[in-house]
Amino acid sequence: MKKLFIILAMLAAINASGQWQSDVRFTNDPAESNTSLNNAKFIASNGPVVHAVWRDNCDGNFEIYYKRSTDAGVSWGANTRLTYDTSLSDFPCIAVSGSIVHVIWHDKRNGNVEIYYKRSTDAGISWSADTRLHNHPGILYTPSVAVSGSLVHVVWFDQRNNINEIYYKRSTDAGISWGPDTRLTYDSISFYPSIAALGTAVYVIWYKNTMSGMKIFFRRSTDSGTNWEPAALLTNNTSVSTPSIAVSGSNVHVAWHDTRDGNAEIYYKRSTNGGINWGTDVRLTYNSNFSGDPSIAVSNSAVHIVWNDDRDVVSKPKIYYKCSTNSGLTWGDDVSLTSTYPSSLTPSIAISGTVVHVLWHDYRDANAEIYYKRNPTGNIGIQNISTETPSKYSLSQNYPNPFNSMCNVQFTMRNAGNAELVVYDVQGREVQTLVNESLKPGTYEVKFDGSQLTSGVYFYKLITDGFTETRKMLLIK
Repeated sequence: MKKLFIILAMLAAINASGQWQSDVRFTNDPAESNTSLNNAKFIASNGPVVHAVWRDNCDGNFEIYYKRSTDAGVSWGANTRLTYDTSLSDFPCIAVSGSIVHVIWHDKRNGNVEIYYKRSTDAGISWSADTRLHNHPGILYTPSVAVSGSLVHVVWFDQRNNINEIYYKRSTDAGISWGPDTRLTYDSISFYPSIAALGTAVYVIWYKNTMSGMKIFFRRSTDSGTNWEPAALLTNNTSVSTPSIAVSGSNVHVAWHDTRDGNAEIYYKRSTNGGINWGTDVRLTYNSNFSGDPSIAVSNSAVHIVWNDDRDVVSKPKIYYKCSTNSGLTWGDDVSLTSTYPSSLTPSIAISGTVVHVLWHDYRDANAEIYYKRNPTGNIGIQNISTETPSKYSLSQNYPNPFNSMCNVQFTMRNAGNAELVVYDVQGREVQTLVNESLKPGTYEVKFDGSQLTSGVYFYKLITDGFTETRKMLLIK
C-alpha cells in the first residue's frame, strides 16, 4: 500500500508539472548575469514573439542585455547588448505592444543614477539610441514600465530631495517624446513601485514604511495618467515585500510576500471592478521557510504567479509556480519549476497566447546565469466545453459581436492536431495569438481581450492540420 501511495503521488506531481519543458540557459560566461531584485518585468510577449532583458557583467561592468524568440520560446536568437558605457547599468524592465518593445533601466553614466529608455519598433531587430528621461542630482531607483497602445507609463522611486518618493512619467506617442515627472507620494518613505495599464486605466502599487510597519498602497488613473485618485491602503500588516501587479479587463491582481505569520509567505489580493474595491488578502503558500519575490501575470481568467522558495533546502531557494483558472477565486497546487540547485532567484513571468514564460537566474553553474522555462499549454484561458467528437471542423462567430472590450470565440476540432487561432487588424498585422497548441477532438472556447485596441474591424483566423477559416469581428468603444 505504501508503494502504491508513493507511485500515485509521483504520478500526481508529473501531471501537475508535466507541461513544463526543460530549462534553457541564456548566458554562459564566468561573470555574473542576473535578474535584479526588482518587482518589474524582465520578460514580455506579444503573440509568438517573446522578449527578455537582464543585467550582465560579462564586459567588466554591468550592462543591459536582450534576447528574443519568434516562435513562442521554442528557440532563441543571440544575446544582444543594449547599453555601451563604462558605468553601471542596472534594474532593466521591459514591456511590449505590437511590434514596439520598450526597455527602461537606471544608469550611472552621468555621475548620479538616472533612468534611461530605448525602444525597438521592429520587434527587437534594431534599437533606438538611449534616451535620458531625467536630469537632476537625485538618485532614481528600480523603474517599472507598462504600455497600452501608444501610451507608455513609467514609475520609480527617487531621492531627489533626500527622501524616498514615488514618481511617474508617460509618453503618449509610443516613446518618441516624454512628459514631465509627476510626484505620486508625499510621505518620504515610499519604495519599489510596480505599474500595470489597460486602455486608459493605469494602476500603481508600492510599499511604504509607516509608523506601524511596511504596508502596500495603491493609486489609479482613469485618464491615461493625466489625473490620479487618492492613495488607498491595500494591506495592513507589519512587513511586506515589493509587490507585483497585473490587469485583465476589470480584474486587477496583486501579489507580494509578508511575514505576518512569522516567516515570509506569498499573499494575493484582487479587485473585480478596476481597483474601486478590493477583496481580502489570500495566503497562497504554507511552509516554514522563506517564500518571496513573486511575479504575477494574467491572461483572461487565468492568473499565474511565480516566486522563489526555500521550503526544500534552507537558503537554497527554487522557483515555484501557482495558477488560478477563475480570475483568482481559487488556486491550484504549488509546482516546483527548478531542481534543488544553489539559489534560483527573482523570477519574472509573461503570457503569450497559450504559452507561459518564466525567466530567472540561478547559481547551478557556480556563478549567476540566466535561465528560461516555458509551458506551451499553461494558459488555461482556453476551455474545452465539449469532449464529444464533432462531425466537422468549424469556427463560430465571436460573441457578443459587436463587442466593447471582451468577446468569446468558439471552434471545433474534428481530429487531434495543432490549432492556431490568431487575431489580425485590417492591414493584416497580427494583433494577438489566442491559441497555438496541439488539441484533442472537441469544442473549445477562448476569450479575446480587445480593451487595449482601438475601435474598428478585426479578423480572426483558425488554422489546423485539415481546416482554415477566417471571420470578421467588430470592436466598438
